[in-house]
Amino acid sequence: MKDSIDANDPSAEIAATCFGVHVPASPFLNETRIRRMNEGRYEGEEIQGALDVVQPGDRVLELGAGLGVVGAVIAKNAHPDAVLSFEANPNLIPHIKTLHRLNGLEDVMEVRHQVVTAGEDQPDHVTFHLRTSFLGSSLIQNERRRTTPVDVETVPYDQVINSFRPDVLIIDIEGGELELLRHANLRGIRAIVLEFHPDAYGKAGTRECKAILRKANFTKNDELSTRFVWTCTRDEIWSHPDASWPDPTGGWSERMQTCENAIVKPSETNGFISLSGVQTAQGHDVPMAAHWRNRGRTTLPFGPLNETTEPLKGRWIWGGVLYRNFAHFIAESLGRLWALDTVQGDIDGILFTPRRTGVPLSLKSFQRDMFDVLGVNVPIKVIDTPHSVEQLIVPGQGFGLGAIIAGTASFRQYRENNFAKDITADGGERLYISRSKLSLERGGLLGEEQIEQHLSAQGYEIFHPQQHPIPAQIARYKAAKHVIACEGSALHLMAFCGIADQRVAMIARRKSKATTMITRHIESFTGTAPFVISHLKSVWDHPDTSRGRMAMGEPEMAKIQASLVEAGLISPGKPWKELDPDDVQAVLKKRFKKAA
Repeated sequence: MKDSIDANDPSAEIAATCFGVHVPASPFLNETRIRRMNEGRYEGEEIQGALDVVQPGDRVLELGAGLGVVGAVIAKNAHPDAVLSFEANPNLIPHIKTLHRLNGLEDVMEVRHQVVTAGEDQPDHVTFHLRTSFLGSSLIQNERRRTTPVDVETVPYDQVINSFRPDVLIIDIEGGELELLRHANLRGIRAIVLEFHPDAYGKAGTRECKAILRKANFTKNDELSTRFVWTCTRDEIWSHPDASWPDPTGGWSERMQTCENAIVKPSETNGFISLSGVQTAQGHDVPMAAHWRNRGRTTLPFGPLNETTEPLKGRWIWGGVLYRNFAHFIAESLGRLWALDTVQGDIDGILFTPRRTGVPLSLKSFQRDMFDVLGVNVPIKVIDTPHSVEQLIVPGQGFGLGAIIAGTASFRQYRENNFAKDITADGGERLYISRSKLSLERGGLLGEEQIEQHLSAQGYEIFHPQQHPIPAQIARYKAAKHVIACEGSALHLMAFCGIADQRVAMIARRKSKATTMITRHIESFTGTAPFVISHLKSVWDHPDTSRGRMAMGEPEMAKIQASLVEAGLISPGKPWKELDPDDVQAVLKKRFKKAA
């Protein structure tokens, strides 16, 4: 960083000085702003928060540079290694660059005229609405104020994070922060300074922003924070680059870590979240060993153990949490097996801890079958007491529930290399995967037997997967060209078959994110998304639980028929008869309650 100002710079007329930063004259400065800068009150809450949390050597990502003053004050006073700023207003970019040049900050700071976006299917460009005052310009159109629209290039948040690897986020994007936080993976971020804009999204949006930060384990600094600006930090455990939900596009999900004399602790409770997982021999959490569902870490760091650990000799691969429920086993217990194709040398087996306490440590038959069809030829060991493992290889979670349902490239390649290589197709080309023979207590689709009669008449085999071992199920799925299924876990197993030319329709039986998970899984593993048929007249909740998977869906039969015809899975015919309300209640026995 240069210490002197270039007096020969034609832009060197200084209008104000803020925390040692010389601010060049520009059309965007008025007397009030100049006075506030000279008094150190311009964006004072953001600046004070940033100067408190930015440490020498940090990398700072600033979204919404404005005039560039906040970023420059950080660069000049907090001595970060780099500050990367993004600004959507094209009229501000030349003045920001002049400010950098005037203060000798060009080797530390960079500004880009782009909008950072997060989430799937983001556009290449977005419309930015310019107001007379740059402070009110925003991605959000305000119908009450005259604005000038401009087209601005976008850049994916993940791309910026992966290349720049920031420690601190400074966010002031005039209302765009809510949508960003909804989708952004805050991995590696130790501190955030964020300005809220309730005028753009209301009090509910502000509460949602704050809830997202809290869920990501950020704690507000009460002394530095106000209603509209938060300065928040989180412990090193959570700001570690690997302490964030798994990413199917890369990151820690595709890496491995080897721990000598690792401490493995099973859960001591049956709660969804538990203090369990893996520590190093020195007692440090191993974030890569954590189990994640969606954006939540379910196995949290544990403290020093009060009990003696049992030694386990040899070289083991960490398998993670072993579920005994079929659906969750398929979707959540297989995500680290990709390491079997990657680890060099002999291993003694794969090590799991049980999802629940007090359960048998032996494998169920479907678990043994699934490990077999995935080519696992080493022992599976399940432990329910703390162990000290001589050498534990920890692969990242390459598959699971959440965005990671798409699977990392390494996991998909492992599936391609190993899954069901010795199982040949066996069955007809038309298959209906049914839930009708499952207990009513497990949820399902009312009138499914009628759907089966219609489909049977069109040449579909009615298949009840729970009545067949895993290899037989796979053989049927490999043979089928047209598949219709009542939404359920059997479709996760079918997705593993990876049949690219299958035409698949899924009939939704509830309103649930599970439908989206299955859809993404099938699309990622086969290359083609299933037809999702969601025609429900009503959903009936189980009286004893709020779990959506126990609900019963009441279908609109004629609409389902029309959708199947449109998908090319059945031929047109006589309209399917709607369910009789009395028959519905007879099945439900007046115990289930209509969902809101």
